[in-house]
Amino acid sequence: MLRLRDIQRQFDRAAASFDSTDFVHEVTRDGLVARLEPLLLEPATVLDLGSATCATGRRLRKRFKRAHIVSLDLSRAMVLEGRKRKSWFSRSSFVQADAHHLPFADASFDIVVANQLLPWAPEPQPMFEEVARVLKNGGVFAFATLGPDSFREIARAWASVDSGVHVNRFADMHDIGDGLVQSGLRDPVLDVDRLEVTYDDTSRLFADLTRAGARNAIASRARGLSGRGKFAAMTAALADSRGKITLDLELVYGHCWGAGPKNDPGNYRIDANRIPMRR
Repeated sequence: MLRLRDIQRQFDRAAASFDSTDFVHEVTRDGLVARLEPLLLEPATVLDLGSATCATGRRLRKRFKRAHIVSLDLSRAMVLEGRKRKSWFSRSSFVQADAHHLPFADASFDIVVANQLLPWAPEPQPMFEEVARVLKNGGVFAFATLGPDSFREIARAWASVDSGVHVNRFADMHDIGDGLVQSGLRDPVLDVDRLEVTYDDTSRLFADLTRAGARNAIASRARGLSGRGKFAAMTAALADSRGKITLDLELVYGHCWGAGPKNDPGNYRIDANRIPMRR
């Protein structure tokens, strides 16, 4: 289980440096937008969930020039960084909020996108249900996330020196698909890509993770600092014979369709015009 306040604190600290190290977000942002291209969409409103510095929103603005883009992030510092880049005449709004509790009316958006938000969602199911609530009937929810094979090299290196949990656990694509359907979203389509990243040394790797806000936010993590000896043993296990580190990331893309807000199971709604009149 992730600790939400720790996630917010990490990304507040990383906001100023995020754009210099967001290459994974950039890769999946390109993949996400490319997968929207074949869909015939003319949205009036688009919600960018987990917007960070709003780079995805800026890409979507080029694709959907008439749409009003709403960028939402848990981190206030990220929202402020994104707002700095707003052009004078763009139809944009910026909101600080939790994606598990969206401050919008039912059926407010034609498209909802989430680029690398799921790895930081402590409970994805409530977030899916909120997406289903604010998405219009026939609207599109498109997302990119990391699969369970991601960062296994770091997890194995840490496992060689202690029994603690040091790497976030990423949801399997089949579990994601089941969660989308359970929330009321329709016809999910998911696919997987791979990204190999190589670092010359561990110091650059962990510096990038810190600048991108991608450090350990697991609630059960050890609170003290790792000793120098333990950290050195972990980095030795992580590097190859040349001292290089290669990470294999599993990139999961998906999209599905909105069916409108779900009815309360205790109520049944019908159109009053369909009730026959007794004469």
